[in-house]
Amino acid sequence: MPLAPRGEVRFAGFTWRPLGRREPVVRDLDLHVEAGERVLLLGVSGAGKSTLLHALAGALGSTIAGTSEGLAEVGGRLGLLPQGFADAVVADRVGRDVAFGPENLGLSRDEIWRRVDAALEAVALPYGRDHLTSALSGGESQRLALAGVLALAPDVLLLDEPTSMLDAPTAATVRDAVLNVAGGRTLIVVEHRFEPWLEHVDRVIVLAGGGAGIVHDGSVASFLAGPPPDGLWMPGLPAPVPLDVPSRLVSPAGKVLEPRLERVGVDLVTRTLRGLQRTRALDGVDLALTAGQCTALVGPSGAGKSTALAVLGGLIGPTDGRAIPDLRRRRSRDLARDVGWVPQVPEHGFVTTDVGQEMALTAGVVGRDIDVMAVLETLGLGHLGTTNPYRLSGGEQRRLALAAALVHRPGLVLLDEPTVGQDRHTWAAVAGWIVAAAREGAAVGVSTHDDDLPADLRVAMAAGSVA
Repeated sequence: MPLAPRGEVRFAGFTWRPLGRREPVVRDLDLHVEAGERVLLLGVSGAGKSTLLHALAGALGSTIAGTSEGLAEVGGRLGLLPQGFADAVVADRVGRDVAFGPENLGLSRDEIWRRVDAALEAVALPYGRDHLTSALSGGESQRLALAGVLALAPDVLLLDEPTSMLDAPTAATVRDAVLNVAGGRTLIVVEHRFEPWLEHVDRVIVLAGGGAGIVHDGSVASFLAGPPPDGLWMPGLPAPVPLDVPSRLVSPAGKVLEPRLERVGVDLVTRTLRGLQRTRALDGVDLALTAGQCTALVGPSGAGKSTALAVLGGLIGPTDGRAIPDLRRRRSRDLARDVGWVPQVPEHGFVTTDVGQEMALTAGVVGRDIDVMAVLETLGLGHLGTTNPYRLSGGEQRRLALAAALVHRPGLVLLDEPTVGQDRHTWAAVAGWIVAAAREGAAVGVSTHDDDLPADLRVAMAAGSVA
């Protein structure tokens, strides 16, 4: 079969089975995208959306282990924004990171820096070229990765949840930047909260779960007119009712901590070859978590939400002010027993090669009995109990991280963007777990951009302070 023309995407009989999985994630898929088409690729968590993008980028079978059959081909140069956007960072400075792609194209120095500055402006990243990439928040890192893709000016843009970690105003800015750069290029976007993209695409493709193939492929109008595919965040539908998680799975098994911050400031210091760079992440923050209550920290990317959670949980110490109690003084085992922390990047917490072992590890260390299968089934992971955590989809990894951190029923629950990458069904399970933990008396703190996530109290943050 001849190579795909520039800007075209083609799958023929494509099948992919990750290493360690019994069944393929994608099975015998045929799909053709014309040059210049703008496509929204949808499906429930684990349906294989990211798999198709990785296949086009040549990552399957090389950096991602497994077996494939059939053809996955793209014509011309492609730019991929992965769901694990932190994996796209290659340099210590913002400017150097965005310049990496244009440098490899052999462009002139002036053209490289022109593209770097234009891309950073397009994604509204408010820092100069010399800002450290290690000092960026999760949402800012996502925008940095997108800037690197835009600077390539590729023939095909593949974007995996490009706005999932962003507040609504920033997401709109990023979306406009993508559309401006896309022009007549081919664009394939994967999103769970996809409504804002509908007016900007030509075609909607929906993948069924379990490798069952394509259940819809057509115009936006035909997509909206047809029966709503199960599990998708369809426009106009209210948020799902959170799952009623049984008390025995979430009721605190020990002491319930109620941490508070008093005029806390945090300076994050990074050592580089050029010396030290100091970033003020929190500035005079007063904040408290209360037993039996879910407190949601909200605000734009870079507001300090994740840092505040880390200080509350004893993972970062304040530069000034006080964190009460000072959990940093605790032994690791004691801290793990009473504090459940779900990181923004779920892979950062994985230490085993088996889903069931990963979930049971902390509980075993702190000596608490758990019902592994009940937890896995509740979070939609029951069929993945022996799978390597690194072979899961982004949404599945996030749910596993929640299970691993909270299955031993700690009294203090801290979650960083827990609902990213979830379809309606899995969102209901995650939200249900959070609601039930607070209902049963745990103190719950959540950093989120999800306006649908139930919370007893919302604390708005901006520029490192409580707004």
